[in-house]
Amino acid sequence: MDIKLYGTGFCHLCEEAEAILRAMGIEAEYIDIADEDGLTEKYGVRIPVLQRADTGAELGWPFDVAAVSRFLGL
Repeated sequence: MDIKLYGTGFCHLCEEAEAILRAMGIEAEYIDIADEDGLTEKYGVRIPVLQRADTGAELGWPFDVAAVSRFLGL
């Protein structure tokens, strides 16, 4: 499944989100919101945010293994 993780540098919550995904064996494309126009405005106060490429559905922080599993239908 194609998953994106929106975050930015020096974001401890983003690091926690990455650790959750790693523990689950899930690889996500990391997108730094500071690198793309409009993303800071859209996600600035919501990061980290997971997004499913197939549906566009988003899961905002806070989330844990159980929430990610439900979100991805695992």
